[in-house]
Amino acid sequence: MTWLITGGAGYIGAHVARAMTDAGERVVALDDLSAGSPARLSADVPLVRGSSLDGELLKRVLAEHGVTGVVHLAARKQVAESVAQPTRYYRENVGGLATLLDAVAEAGVAHFVFSSSAAVYGDPGVDLITEDTPCAPVNPYGETKLAGEWLVRAAGRAHGIATVCLRYFNVAGAAAPELADTGVFNIVPMVFDRLTRDEAPRIFGDDYPTPDGTCIRDYIHVADLADAHLAAARRLSDGDLTGDLTVNIGRGEGVSVRELIAVVGEVTGDTRAPLVEGRRPGDAPRAVASASRAAERLGWTARRSVHEMVDSAWRGWRLHRGT
Repeated sequence: MTWLITGGAGYIGAHVARAMTDAGERVVALDDLSAGSPARLSADVPLVRGSSLDGELLKRVLAEHGVTGVVHLAARKQVAESVAQPTRYYRENVGGLATLLDAVAEAGVAHFVFSSSAAVYGDPGVDLITEDTPCAPVNPYGETKLAGEWLVRAAGRAHGIATVCLRYFNVAGAAAPELADTGVFNIVPMVFDRLTRDEAPRIFGDDYPTPDGTCIRDYIHVADLADAHLAAARRLSDGDLTGDLTVNIGRGEGVSVRELIAVVGEVTGDTRAPLVEGRRPGDAPRAVASASRAAERLGWTARRSVHEMVDSAWRGWRLHRGT
């Protein structure tokens, strides 16, 4: 097997590339480097600079590297940006996926892992979100991920491609400091950024129907997420999975925003009280995964704690900012 990882030089993609190469898989990365960095990849992982919208490039890469499976992570992923630029999100996330699937079908690639998101569920209002919970995304980003799942499954049926859609919950942490998230879009780096600027962390709303009034989320260590991709790829290449499979990737445990900020305080030593501001539009009170299907079908369960996520992310934050 040789696996093409699109978005392979990004935060999650580089973790997937490392997990797969460490397990003995052959990997080639494709990335337009709009958010990725070649420094995240080891020297034995070929990097092709380009976009999943470039059909001719995709055909060449699949042929020249003898690709037999694809892990598709390349996508735009900021919710607020998707609201402001919906056509861009549909063009890149859905259009790029369609172009890639055309190339995959033409090349006879038989295995495909799709990076989806818990954003497909929207605000379901349940204690535990199962894969059978109705999908009702509340922003264009989530819509493109749900449309992507539909497209992946339809292409799989039409062309005999075995597919797995992984619905990520909230990703944090780093397997190594050099692989850490360098953006300030997710909650953990957002809190680090505030503390680094000598400002208190912010909580958006403390009047939700939860025990401490703040939103509850399911946080997953990026190294566990990478292991989930490896498990899916191995099940596909071994022939254990045929047709299509959709699974949640989370810990199955909820952590409130206030609890998470307290963990950040333990790790950083900065325990100042957070500032409470108004709710943000579209924030669900609770979003926690049922992770049983991933355990049953992929033989995968998350192993790392929230403290490990925050501690590893903090070491990466300090490395990248020289603090």
